[in-house]
Amino acid sequence: MDDASMVGLVGRVTGTVGPGLVGEVMVRVRGGAEHFLAYAADGTARLDRGTVVMVVEYLPPRTVYVTAAYDN
Repeated sequence: MDDASMVGLVGRVTGTVGPGLVGEVMVRVRGGAEHFLAYAADGTARLDRGTVVMVVEYLPPRTVYVTAAYDN
């Protein structure tokens, strides 16, 4: 999977993402759902379990930078 095809995909936080934390998100990709290590795109946001996020950067093979898909 290339970088461009991951950017813009929507997922859900399964392990809190935040400063000093390596979080986890589940993203629907390749006809299924896969877990990725996740960091906040801005480096300061805290995204709790269940938050819907959008992938803004992908670092192969299993790391993504995400931002909240919706404002609170």
